[in-house]
Amino acid sequence: MRALFTNPIKTPLLSDLFCCSNSLSLRLSNSVLLSFRRVHSPPYFTTQRSPLSMAAIPPKSPSAEEEGLARKFWIKFKRESVFAMYTSFALSLASGNLKIDTFRNYIAQDVHFLKAFSQAYELAEECTDDDDAKLSISELRKSVLEELKLHDSFVKEWGLDLVTEASINSATVKYTEFLLATASGKVEGVKGPGKLATPFERTKVAAYTLGAMSPCMRLYAFLGKEFQELLDLNEGDHPYKKWIDNYSSESFQASALQIEELLDKLSVSLTGEELDIIEKLYYQAMKLEIEFFNAQPLAQPTVVPLIKEHNPARDHIIIFSDFDLTCTVVDSSAILAEIAIVTTPKSDQNQPESQLGRMSSAELRNTWGDLSRDYTEEYEQCIESIVPSEKAEKLNYEALHKALEQLSDFEKRANSRVIESGVLKGLNLEDIKRAGERLILQDGCTTFFQKIVKNENLNANVHVLSYCWCADLIRASFSVGGLNVLNIHANEFIFEDSLSTGEILKKVESPTDKVQAFNDIVQNYDSDRTKLTVYIGDSVGDLLCLLKADIGIVIGSSSSLRRVGSQFGVSFVPLYPALVEKQKQYIEGSSCNWNGLSGILYTVSSWAEVHAFILGW
Repeated sequence: MRALFTNPIKTPLLSDLFCCSNSLSLRLSNSVLLSFRRVHSPPYFTTQRSPLSMAAIPPKSPSAEEEGLARKFWIKFKRESVFAMYTSFALSLASGNLKIDTFRNYIAQDVHFLKAFSQAYELAEECTDDDDAKLSISELRKSVLEELKLHDSFVKEWGLDLVTEASINSATVKYTEFLLATASGKVEGVKGPGKLATPFERTKVAAYTLGAMSPCMRLYAFLGKEFQELLDLNEGDHPYKKWIDNYSSESFQASALQIEELLDKLSVSLTGEELDIIEKLYYQAMKLEIEFFNAQPLAQPTVVPLIKEHNPARDHIIIFSDFDLTCTVVDSSAILAEIAIVTTPKSDQNQPESQLGRMSSAELRNTWGDLSRDYTEEYEQCIESIVPSEKAEKLNYEALHKALEQLSDFEKRANSRVIESGVLKGLNLEDIKRAGERLILQDGCTTFFQKIVKNENLNANVHVLSYCWCADLIRASFSVGGLNVLNIHANEFIFEDSLSTGEILKKVESPTDKVQAFNDIVQNYDSDRTKLTVYIGDSVGDLLCLLKADIGIVIGSSSSLRRVGSQFGVSFVPLYPALVEKQKQYIEGSSCNWNGLSGILYTVSSWAEVHAFILGW
């Protein structure tokens, strides 16, 4: 049953999403669905994020009204900052075991880049008529020159002339040409640099230039801070501590903020179309940063991306995922209940003879409200009864499995009550499919699955294990992204002439059902191949599968998941810091082993982290 929300029918939020006619028309919006989740998710399904799990996600601004243009772009493209952080180069640098030859090459490339960066500042300063803006740009350019001096100190330490030793690579050329072209006014719809007749035209080019430069400053400030927090004060000096200290320093953080405030100032008078151009330049710069990191040659084993050491001829990757609130932003049970309520005939309407007998809308609302309230209260009581008073020092999987058998029994009883109530009787299959097609999925979820499915050489499969009452809803939600080949394991409605009878073909109702399905699926794969299993979930119902998988990834874990897991000896570790630790131990000739039942689950804040870790950019 997964989640019956507290008093879900007392507000018109989801009712507003549906418009009844002979064929249901759905009007779904992000804001309404997100509001529904915030209002109706019970305490035990509220996603809570550990401070450590923020390691790979830039912090969000407290108020949209207070955000400037640069801040909005940084938040909008936080996915790209995650991909930059998860590159093999950045992770190896953070861990301190990046080979010195790679770092030398990187510094050589960065010297070329910084010279172009300085030149871009110079061109932006020439385009700016505002004296304060000119002074700010001049100060920013001086900070770049100081950064070049830091690079000179690296050169002296190694006794090499890095600029002449290493030739400039294609990624560096592409990035520097983009910056200098933008700073020269070579942007679509902008006159050439010699034809910028008015101060406004010149200021616009300066704004475009800063829009292309500010992502670099903010990204390095972000990485510097994150890497600084990961430094272990109890161990020896980090070989790249000077680099980390520079980009985490107050002066560099101030410079990153300064260019963002300047971009905000110069953009005030621009039109919406011109702001769109800046956004495109910002996004392009973020992508070029990722390409710049990925272009650095690494002659060493790395733990990211996971598929890097994958051999399709001998290995098989099996990806498992929960659906409700792992892939979706609302629970499917609420969607199905609302379809039932808004499509039921009004009391003054005669039901067609072919229509299965149904309750009135008011009766459905009351019945659903009672079911929801009872479920919430009994679920909390069940969780209380299965959590041991003493915390286990290490994973006790057998005890956890036994405890979750009680939760499984509860879930099955709850499902039986729903079936007996008749609230799911008479739902039209086409209405369910339309609802699924309009169901909003978590950002990045579809893209991740698409990349796996489209890569024929990857030798990977995706299995969705869900408590959802109606697998047709899941199939429809993924069909929009062309993901008809996903393996869906969920319950099924029983239909007569495309109308649900109210009965459910029970396949996956509980935590124990899920782990049984997980085990059966894994066993069905070729035993001659090395299998790597990954499970992605968010709730107590996923715990057994998360722990059995070689890699268990928790997205926005609920408080009940953490509470139950912790008491049975489960450790919740933010993924990025965990990867940094693994990278420290990963040397030539060694292997990066991932083993199930380790008692460690890895927490992430977004699908971008999952994607970056497993597949890379």
